[in-house]
Amino acid sequence: MKYVSWNVNGIRACLDKGFMDRFRELDADVFCLQETKCQPGQVSLDMPGYHQYWYSAEKKGYSGTAVFTKEEPLNVFYGIGQEMHDHEGRVITLEFPRWYLVTVYTPNSQDGLKRLDYRMQWEKAFLMYLKHLEEKHPVIVCGDMNVAHQEIDLKNPSTNRNNAGFTQQERDCMTRLLSEGFVDTFRALYPDRRDIYSWWSYRFKAREHNAGWRIDYFLISESAKQWIRDSKIHTDILGSDHCPVELDFEAV
Repeated sequence: MKYVSWNVNGIRACLDKGFMDRFRELDADVFCLQETKCQPGQVSLDMPGYHQYWYSAEKKGYSGTAVFTKEEPLNVFYGIGQEMHDHEGRVITLEFPRWYLVTVYTPNSQDGLKRLDYRMQWEKAFLMYLKHLEEKHPVIVCGDMNVAHQEIDLKNPSTNRNNAGFTQQERDCMTRLLSEGFVDTFRALYPDRRDIYSWWSYRFKAREHNAGWRIDYFLISESAKQWIRDSKIHTDILGSDHCPVELDFEAV
């Protein structure tokens, strides 16, 4: 199975930058999007052979997620079942016979850490949601999780230590998520690989200089880590300030 996740930073803009060509080339069994920034009816994608599921934020032009899957899921859930967290279109869950797939666009703590307190509430609620799912099936989590977990995961850790995405609080939340039984599939396979990132600022020619951050992930329940075959970051694919990430797995 091949699963792909991509923060497209606006699907309408990404469509003008070759999204459909990239989608066809990657030929994923499941393709997840974050930050779609569209409302129902604003985008219609011709994807023969795929079931489409969209979850928009109430605020126009903001956030939003989508999933395209060849296999029709048993069930689809939108949000995490907590009213305070379910207005921004951040989580879609697909139930398959042997696992759940969760795509997530984690809230950004924003400049000046204006939203860090909310982010901490979100992290606690999201972890509880995942652990509830795990009571039935292993869980695959993918998406823009808006945190570089370790210093190896961004180009300039020393100058970003108190910036959104690399605060100790956010990093501790990822540490806790992993300690609660989830595996960072890329680091599990490539623990020492450096200079591989999934997001670059549009400023200061960051992508040209590879001054990036690894903030897009595929996680999998510890109980299913033997399913992992490969975890890839497609740094060569353009069209967004993020690049796609991929999980290849076989449920054995």
